Amino acid sequence: MDNPVPPRAAAPGPRRRDRHGRGMRGPVAPPQVPLSASRAVAFADLVQDSVERLERRWPQLADFDFLVLEVPQLEGPPEAWADETVPLGGTIAAREGHPARVVVYRRPVEIRTKGRDERAALVHEVVVEQVAELLGLTPDTVDPRYGED
Repeated sequence: MDNPVPPRAAAPGPRRRDRHGRGMRGPVAPPQVPLSASRAVAFADLVQDSVERLERRWPQLADFDFLVLEVPQLEGPPEAWADETVPLGGTIAAREGHPARVVVYRRPVEIRTKGRDERAALVHEVVVEQVAELLGLTPDTVDPRYGED
């Protein structure tokens, strides 16, 4: 017996359902839900929250750049770093055409913390310490609640 209806060719457009016919494929959570934020984005948000908290007291911080880098760059021979601890943050002084910068290193901070609250507290401490260094002040002067748990 001949089949009068030829088989349908696959459409070149996007598939509308998964291969089992159960529904659309897509992300588990919509983009505006915190679940879908990457660790790097969540960490940058913690740094931004800390900076905004300090800017209320120190408006001149608007002139600083705040950066998040994955890890610090190791300079010099490996022997020089053998007994040193890994820094959690750093500063770069202002130069011609470039504002002062505060750098927070994401991976070393994440390794030293267990949860979001602990991470937020450590990020704030690092930001306060680095801002204090740039301003030539003590961390207690920059944030009176520095060191409180």
